[in-house]
Amino acid sequence: MVFINGEQKEGYEGRLLPDVLAGEKYDVKRIAVEINGEIIPKSLFAETAVEDGDRLEVVSFVGGG
Repeated sequence: MVFINGEQKEGYEGRLLPDVLAGEKYDVKRIAVEINGEIIPKSLFAETAVEDGDRLEVVSFVGGG
């Protein structure tokens, strides 16, 4: 089980971060991701695996003026 923005999620253990984000319907172009308190650069998304017990915080950027 992993936690995404404080919610328990099942089935993402061992999957790569882009798969997890797609499963949660996030647009990777407009977000920042932190795993267990560490910001993950977008350049490392494709090689970052999500493990059991990880806590992800996903922040979406909203445009406006």
